Amino acid sequence: MALTDDAIGKIKNMIMSGELGPGDRLPREADLAARLGLSRNSLREAVRALSMIRVLDVRQGDGTYVTSLDPGVLLDALSFVVDFHRDDTVLQFLEVRRILEPAATALAAERMSDSDIEKLQALLDELGPGPTVDALVANDLEFHRRIAAGAGNGVLCSLIEGLSAPTTRARVWRGLTQEDAVSRTREQHQAIHDALAARRPDLARSWATIHIAGVEEWLRQAL
Repeated sequence: MALTDDAIGKIKNMIMSGELGPGDRLPREADLAARLGLSRNSLREAVRALSMIRVLDVRQGDGTYVTSLDPGVLLDALSFVVDFHRDDTVLQFLEVRRILEPAATALAAERMSDSDIEKLQALLDELGPGPTVDALVANDLEFHRRIAAGAGNGVLCSLIEGLSAPTTRARVWRGLTQEDAVSRTREQHQAIHDALAARRPDLARSWATIHIAGVEEWLRQAL
């Protein structure tokens, strides 16, 4: 593992120094191994590790390339890690959401286009009266995804999307067991939308905090 870590560090240094940039092709394996003073096995393991976290892109029959290094691409690895969460950590994910999403919602109130805010209202209107829990959760996920995107910060958006999956089961559970969950969610979504439409970042932040904290508090009591 130490040799692989050393190989990873040397490739990382080549990228950080600018010797290799986004989209660049790595030298042939034998040449790169000799140049870096590595065994081909260590280099191969390093390339495999870096491809798993989307730093490198191995193309069969073509070669190995540095990816775009776009934050959204690199943070895709977060979802892989998140998939291994345990049910008893879901409150921790909700705490992180409570920190990040209100900030994103405040930014969206300043940056989201009028057209996207109108589409957000249309999304809420799609539910109609008496939606199923599955329909509500799907709508909820898309609602928050659009707001995160509307914040205009790719890193923040990727983090929020990556943290969304672990809390989906809690949202479904709440919708099935809490009597007023559907109406409360719809009311809070509408309040968030209205704050966005009014271009009031502080109000949008407050409603987003109330919304996520409500799910968190319900889950604490349920557990």
